[in-house]
Amino acid sequence: MDDRLTRLEPGMPILYGGDRIARVSAELAAAFREGDRLVVVQTTGDLLHVPADAWEVATDAVGRAVAAFEAMGTVTDDQISDFYEAFARRLADDAVFDAIAAANASDVIRARERGRSTTRLVLSDEMRAGMIDGLRLWRDASGGRGTVVETIPHEGWRVEQVRSGLGVVGFVFEGRPNVFADATGVIRGGNTVVFRIGSDALGTAEAIVAHALDPALASSGLPEGTASLVASAARAAGWAMFSDDRLALAVARGSGGAVAQLGAVARQTGIPVSLHGTGGAWIVAAETTDAAAFAAAVYHSLDRKVCNTLNTCCIVESRTEDLVPAFLEALRRVEARLGVSAKLHVVKGSEALIPDDWFAPAVIARAEGEVTEPQTELIGADMLGHEWEWEASPEVTLVVVADVAAAIRLFNEQSPKFAASLISSEDVEHRRFFDTIDSPFVGNGMTRWVDGQYALDRPELGLSNWQFGRLFGRGGVLSGDSAFTIRTRAIQDDPDLGR
Repeated sequence: MDDRLTRLEPGMPILYGGDRIARVSAELAAAFREGDRLVVVQTTGDLLHVPADAWEVATDAVGRAVAAFEAMGTVTDDQISDFYEAFARRLADDAVFDAIAAANASDVIRARERGRSTTRLVLSDEMRAGMIDGLRLWRDASGGRGTVVETIPHEGWRVEQVRSGLGVVGFVFEGRPNVFADATGVIRGGNTVVFRIGSDALGTAEAIVAHALDPALASSGLPEGTASLVASAARAAGWAMFSDDRLALAVARGSGGAVAQLGAVARQTGIPVSLHGTGGAWIVAAETTDAAAFAAAVYHSLDRKVCNTLNTCCIVESRTEDLVPAFLEALRRVEARLGVSAKLHVVKGSEALIPDDWFAPAVIARAEGEVTEPQTELIGADMLGHEWEWEASPEVTLVVVADVAAAIRLFNEQSPKFAASLISSEDVEHRRFFDTIDSPFVGNGMTRWVDGQYALDRPELGLSNWQFGRLFGRGGVLSGDSAFTIRTRAIQDDPDLGR
C-alpha cells in the first residue's frame, strides 16, 4: 500500500522527536498541494513545506551529478586540470565576463531594493581575480585519487588502502558569486558537485554556469552534470536537496539558524554534514599584552565583515587602564579607514571605562541604510556569543575579564567555538590557551588569517566551527581534497590461497 500525504489540515498534529507534537498552521495547510512534501525537522519540530516543483528541480540536479560520478572513473587527472584552466580562462576573458558582470549588477540592484546586504554579493575585480587564482590552484593541485595510502603484506597476498572519490557533494551557499571556485574544488579528487546558491546571487550563478562553467566542462570532456546548479530561488530547494540520500556529503554555509536547520535535515536523512554557519572571532588581551600589538590585531581584524572578523574582545581587568584606550583608538583608526562610524557593545558593569563621547548618537551604516543611534550600547553578560552581522559599520563587543582563564571559560560557554587569538608576551600562556580553549582556529594576532586559500594555499569550501562538536577525522578547513573515501583492494599472488 502506497499511502502518501496529499493534504494538510489546520491544527493537524505531526509527531517529531519521538514524543513531541508540532501542529500544522493555517498558512501551511492552505499552501500544501498534492505532490508536495513535508519535511519534519526531528530536533526542532519545524515543518518545512517543499512544493513539488522545488523537489523536482533539486532531485533532477542531484540525479545529473550522480550520473556524472558514475562516469568519473574514466576521467583522467589531465582532463580535470583542463577543466580548471578552461573555467579560469573564460572568467579572465573580458568578453565572456561582461555578461556575468551584467547579471551580477542586476542581482545587486534587486538585493538593495529589498534592503538586503550586498557586501558579499558584488562581483568585484578582487573577487573575480580570487576565483581565477583559486581555479588555477586546483588546476595545479593533486587530487590524490588512486593513491595507495597503506599496504599490508601477507604471505601470498597483500592488501592496499586506496584513496578514491567520495561521491556527490551537495552545497548550499550564501549569495556569494565566488563560491564556484570553492564548490568545484571537490572535482579535483574525482567527486561531482551539486549546489544551490542564495537567491540574491542566483542570476549571477546562472550566468557563470552558462558562460564559463558548462563550456569548461564540455571542452575538457568531463561528464555533463559534474557540477550541477539547483536553479531555484526557493529555500525549499535546499531542503529538498539535503533530503536526497544520494548525497555523500552535505555542506551548508550561510547564517547560523538556516545552516543549523539544513544540517538537521541532512543528518536525519543519514547524510554526513559539514556546517559553516555562525562565526565571529574573539581576541583576548592578557596581562602581559603589548598595547601596540593588541591595537594592531584589533585594527587588522575589522577590515570587512566575514566569518573570521573580530566579534568579541576580552581585556583582563588588570590592564584596562591602557588597553581599553588602545582598543578604542584602534576602532577610531578603523573608522578612518572605512569612512564610517563603528558600533560598540559593552557588557554592563564596564561602562565607566568608556568615555562619554562614545555614547553619543552616531550614523551607523546598516544593510537597510544609514540609521542614527547611540554609538555604544550596553548588553548582558550572556550576549557575548552573539555575532554582529554588520554591513559597512564595524560592530564589536567589549568585555572585561578577571584573567585569561575567565576569557577561555566565556568562549567555551558562549561562543560558536570558531576562532580565537591571544595577545600575550608569554609562551607558556599561549600553550595553555591553545590546550584549553575549545576552538579549531587559534592564533596570536589578527583573526582574519582564518581562510583556506590565505593560510593553506587551498581554496576552501567552508570553515567549520565546533558549535555542534569537534569534527571527525579532518580539520576545520573543508577543502576540495578533504572529500574522499578509502577503498580496500586485495591482490592475491598465490592462486592456491585459502582460509
